[in-house]
Amino acid sequence: MNSKHIALSASFSILVSSAAALATELVYTPVNPTFGGNPLNGTWLLNRAQAQNDYDDPDAIDRSSFTGTTALERFSSQLESRLLSQLLTNIEAGNTGSLSTDSFLIDFVDVDGALSVQITDKLTGEISVIEVNGLNAN
Repeated sequence: MNSKHIALSASFSILVSSAAALATELVYTPVNPTFGGNPLNGTWLLNRAQAQNDYDDPDAIDRSSFTGTTALERFSSQLESRLLSQLLTNIEAGNTGSLSTDSFLIDFVDVDGALSVQITDKLTGEISVIEVNGLNAN
């Protein structure tokens, strides 16, 4: 045999034997916490998925259009609430009354201890009646 051939086969056998000595068993470790991976990976995986998501839901609410209520709208709502409360207090004293808002007409009537609240929707004309018995007028 040729000395080059012997040196080549010797170096090949050393390479194969050293590779066999370094080889270990492959163990799969999942990344996703759903499948047994580290729970700390969950946020990272969700952020990666959301960053890659280019789908826009056509039924989603556009939250940028919400500007909140103005001071005038809050004042109007509080005033309506206060007036309704005052009407209910007046019913306890034996008085009746009504309240008209932008959307509703509300009539309070006390008939012999029975409170009748008639709510009329101004837009549709629909009428709802609430009757409460056992009211003791002073």
